[in-house]
Amino acid sequence: MSGTNKKKLWVGSGGALGVILLFITLGSRQPAPEVRVAAARRENLNSAVASNGKVEPIAPHALRAQFATFVEKVLAAEGQSVRAGQSLLVLEAAETRAELARRREELLTAEEDLRAARAGGRAEELAQLASDIRKNEAERTRLRREREGLERLLAKNAATRDELDQNLLTLERADAEWRRLEQKKSELMRRSGVDAERAALLAERARNEVRALEEKLRTAELRAPVDGTLYALPVKPGNYVRVGDLLAEVADLRRVQVRAFVDEPELGSIEPGQSVEITWDAAPSRSWMGKTGIVPRTVFARGSRSVGEVLCSVENEKQELLPNINVNVRIMARERPNALVVPRGAVHGEGANRFVYVLDGDTLRKRAVRLGLLGATMVEITEGLKEGEQVALPADVELRDGLTVRAVTA
Repeated sequence: MSGTNKKKLWVGSGGALGVILLFITLGSRQPAPEVRVAAARRENLNSAVASNGKVEPIAPHALRAQFATFVEKVLAAEGQSVRAGQSLLVLEAAETRAELARRREELLTAEEDLRAARAGGRAEELAQLASDIRKNEAERTRLRREREGLERLLAKNAATRDELDQNLLTLERADAEWRRLEQKKSELMRRSGVDAERAALLAERARNEVRALEEKLRTAELRAPVDGTLYALPVKPGNYVRVGDLLAEVADLRRVQVRAFVDEPELGSIEPGQSVEITWDAAPSRSWMGKTGIVPRTVFARGSRSVGEVLCSVENEKQELLPNINVNVRIMARERPNALVVPRGAVHGEGANRFVYVLDGDTLRKRAVRLGLLGATMVEITEGLKEGEQVALPADVELRDGLTVRAVTA
């Protein structure tokens, strides 16, 4: 073989070996990982506090039994709209009516005794005493005149001493009777003062008992105190109820309040007047809007949570939110218009520092950022990023500075 042919053979063998080594190198290199990216953009950002709560009437009216008895009639249905003054149910009150009649008779007697006592005694007794006193005074006047006449006649010897003595004896008896009648009158007046006090106390007690029974009888028929909804009616005809038992609850449900149970760490962002969104699992396609009202001054344990109760007023014009149901509460704690935001998953942390991986061509570059308002899915970037720059989202591979990737827009 000539030298020229040998040289060509070596060159060809070297080229083939180079091609083989190139294919081996390319075959062993891993392809760049696929990473989703999202562009920093501007939007209105809301920071919301999510919790649970319970619906309550704002001004509930609870009607309770004022005496123990049976339910006679039920004249309305639970969930019904009612007008103020409308009869809802009737309690049995036959014994109360009979007792009221007896107490009214006692009151009449007590008032008659009081009038008599204030007048000085019974009318018949007073009239008889006054008549006796008048007769006695007339008799004494007659006897005095007769004595004067007898004394003149005795001086002329026209009358006897016996006649005058008889007159004086009769006059003494009349005077004694006058003293007895006056003493009786004084005793009657004294006794009438004591009787008047006693009669006044008895009359007042009877009057109070009559008023109490009349009020009790009025409560036998329960009426709606306001226009609204009869949202609770736990009794039926024939049920026995005790004093204080709940008979009905009425309220205007066109506006209700939600008692939201907010976890202690999130209470600092709650203020009066913040927007509230209410959802109910039983009506997943509906939502109700309201405002925060009373902010709690204390927290308490609720199961394993430490919560504060935030009262929220909620519009419920169609009365679909029912008292005592459990609802989901979303409070718009803060709002930031036209904020520069990225998905929360794009932000990473090292201690107190925060950073993102910015896409530079096909390479990720680690960059420190400063955060602002935190939303449910987005976070505000106040420093370190410009609008339109793309940041990497969590991927199957560990993100790092200088990593070459195949970017896919999220």
